[in-house]
Amino acid sequence: MSPYRYGFVYDWDMRLNMNDEQLQTIEQVNQFIDSSQEIKYKGINIQEKYQWIEEVLRKFKYKRLKRNGKGILRRYIEKVTGYSRSQVARLVGRYQDVGKIKVTEYQRHRFPQKYAAAEVALLAKTDELHSWLSGPATKKILEREYEVYGQAQFENISRISVAQIYNLRGSNRYRENATLIPSR
Repeated sequence: MSPYRYGFVYDWDMRLNMNDEQLQTIEQVNQFIDSSQEIKYKGINIQEKYQWIEEVLRKFKYKRLKRNGKGILRRYIEKVTGYSRSQVARLVGRYQDVGKIKVTEYQRHRFPQKYAAAEVALLAKTDELHSWLSGPATKKILEREYEVYGQAQFENISRISVAQIYNLRGSNRYRENATLIPSR
């Protein structure tokens, strides 16, 4: 069976467009899977792959298929998209639950910043004025600024740990505020 039977066409961008409209039955899909063992397919981007998967599942009425037909359709999706078996299972499960397959936005976990830019600038200014003392000495200076001299802007940073002073000294936020960082 020739792969051209199912309507492969090259466009000018040298992308392979697959027209699978001729695949109307599960048996035709199974023949396609069996006949194209040597061909590897890749989609253009995730949105297009997800849209295509959703169209295939809707076209073949995935929810109404028997177990054998569902397996054939999943293998077909694996073959065309290049996704693993488990990824296809997750996507099909999402389709069954919601009725759509959407790309989930990645949200990187970030811890909240305990010290604002103004407090980091205070640390940098304190270091400059006191010639970059050790961490414990700088911590005592910050504590005294708030507790003894009553400087309200030092309230939060006066509770900083020595380790965090060193961490902040290595950060970009600190370097942006420090004008003369000593060489080590």
